[in-house]
Amino acid sequence: MSESEANTMSLNSLSNKGTAQNRKRVGRGMGSGNGKTAGRGHKGQKSRSGGGVRLGFEGGQMPLQMRLPKFGFSSRKNNYLKEVNIKNLNGMGVVSLATLKESKIIPNSVKKVKIFGTFDLESKLTVEGIKVTKGAKASIEKAGGTVVEVEKNIDSNDVKKESEK
Repeated sequence: MSESEANTMSLNSLSNKGTAQNRKRVGRGMGSGNGKTAGRGHKGQKSRSGGGVRLGFEGGQMPLQMRLPKFGFSSRKNNYLKEVNIKNLNGMGVVSLATLKESKIIPNSVKKVKIFGTFDLESKLTVEGIKVTKGAKASIEKAGGTVVEVEKNIDSNDVKKESEK
């Protein structure tokens, strides 16, 4: 067998009858069996071009996705408090809300931070005005650092209530 014959008689060169059918041409006379209404039935919205209702439409009845209750809620307050692992603060020196924002450890929208975790720090840390867990405080003090406690913020409304009593 020569090389040219082998190329013409290979399995990938054989065409399978009926794999590529011609598309059905509808609305081209009664003799075709798909003339006049072209298989769409008689009149109505679904017989027109571009016809049909949107997904979930129930004919004016309140649709299912609107009858079912909504659920869940994302509070904006959740974004105000962030937790920072003490590993990320190694070698920082002074740690405050401002320094954490400058070093891009927390986003600018954050208003409160809590440091957590236990880690053997290589340098002293001075934590100012940030909440610290017991384990993190022990790690900071073990490395020779200090933690300045957060002063409790007094709400002006609470002061007024106490003075009225």
